[in-house]
Amino acid sequence: MARTTGSDGGRTEAAIREAAISLIARYGYEAVSMRQLAAEVGVQAAALYRYFPTKEDLLFTLMREHMEGLLAAWDAARLATADPRARLAAFVRNHIRFHVERRHSTHVSNMELRSLSRDNLTQILRLRTSYEKELRQILRDGAEAGVFVIDDVGLTAIAIIQMITGVIVWFRPDERLSVEEVAETYLSMTMRLTGAEMPREVQHVHAHA
Repeated sequence: MARTTGSDGGRTEAAIREAAISLIARYGYEAVSMRQLAAEVGVQAAALYRYFPTKEDLLFTLMREHMEGLLAAWDAARLATADPRARLAAFVRNHIRFHVERRHSTHVSNMELRSLSRDNLTQILRLRTSYEKELRQILRDGAEAGVFVIDDVGLTAIAIIQMITGVIVWFRPDERLSVEEVAETYLSMTMRLTGAEMPREVQHVHAHA
């Protein structure tokens, strides 16, 4: 990655976060040292501690920013419509786009929860719960409206989250499918999982009453 110096604090901090995400995603949190990270960024190891007092502070910052970014992205993508199918479509599309664009960050956020202290873990889990609650509400509204056939809203939400997050495991930009094509395919699978079909305004498909 591009080297930087300590002269510009904002740029240096951003470079530290970028390098940390890449290294941790590749080697795992425990295997990455602050000295290794400093060498990757091109600063003295002591300089890292001006931005992140401890290695866990850095990991927590990365994970918090990932979840806050996801919540902000969903807040911008959510639809005002009451139609649960359209809202679910917006949720799935936003989720897949966000995570594909942040593959390494997603990997770190999913795999390194075990490395957080109890207090930091609690804060990250609170953010994750807040996000997942959005999906559960959509599913609950759809079930109550009779457009979704769902036995267990909580389990269905977990299944959907795991399925649409799993795209990052195999998707690469040079694959035969584009991000948009993958999102639409997974959206179709999500709709089938909820026992619904997308209305015409969502994917040019007539919904059956």
